[in-house]
Amino acid sequence: MSSEPTQTNGLHRMNPLLQTIAAGENKTLEFKARLPGKGQIAKTAIAFANGSGGKIVIGVNDQRQVVGLGDVDIFELQDRIAAMIADSCAPALLPDIYTARLQDKLVLVIEVFRGSTPPYYLRSEGDEQGVYVRLGASTRRASPEQIQDLRRQRMNRSFDEEPSFEYALIDLNLEPLQERFSQTTKTLEQAQLLNLKLLCREQDQLQPSQGLIHLLGLPDHVALQCARFKGQDMSLFIDRKEYRGDLFTQLEAGEAFLFNHLHLRGEIKGLQRTDTLELPPVALREALINALVHRDYLNRGRNIKVAVFAGSKSFPLVGCPMA
Repeated sequence: MSSEPTQTNGLHRMNPLLQTIAAGENKTLEFKARLPGKGQIAKTAIAFANGSGGKIVIGVNDQRQVVGLGDVDIFELQDRIAAMIADSCAPALLPDIYTARLQDKLVLVIEVFRGSTPPYYLRSEGDEQGVYVRLGASTRRASPEQIQDLRRQRMNRSFDEEPSFEYALIDLNLEPLQERFSQTTKTLEQAQLLNLKLLCREQDQLQPSQGLIHLLGLPDHVALQCARFKGQDMSLFIDRKEYRGDLFTQLEAGEAFLFNHLHLRGEIKGLQRTDTLELPPVALREALINALVHRDYLNRGRNIKVAVFAGSKSFPLVGCPMA
């Protein structure tokens, strides 16, 4: 496979792998100038399998330069890497290992695909300490929360669907949710709660799910923090509010905060005056809904933040902390 640009119908086309290398290391790509130790290859392969998959390219240095493999027995090297991964990783990984010629030099590519039975781990370290994930261009040991999330992926079960044993169903006040449903002429009874996975059965007992608990806003970290800043940075604020309660209430409170701090433009036509908010209310509502819905509620250290900055115009920023 030639890495040099080739002429096709008057257009220059570069080798796709060379283009990928030119972009640098990232979540799905790692370079090695020479074959590293057994542990490094295995850890990176595990991290790729626990994530979105990826490629380890041997024969490329950290400066993205193709240095090649040198004088090695390619077939022996491929067998050694395959055995290394098979012996070190669990559950079993089956990477695609192949060579490519770039700039007249031979490189080796270890392509690892996203695994279907996570978490993958290093056998020598076990399934609690030996799980690795990819963070940017680096491979890191997985946290207990990340391991739990990988196990849920294996069971095809989300965090929202898991039972919450901190609260008893009989102690929960469902009236805020029932009222919201009644406004749409719908009811929220046991059957609907089960269908929406807000309730789950555990050992023949009905248990509230994490989704229901967080929808009601019961955990301490489920809050919406809003601030209006005097300038275009966060050095001085002139108003700050923190809203709690069920997520519907937080949504309405966040909307009211934005409407209160954004500019209105008034236009009089005849005897009628029309007030127009500087940003479309539907766009503001959509941003808030996305933040509330897509927030990673496993992250207990940070809340959703809404910021309005002063200046020639006010620009609200809705921050949703992700995993």
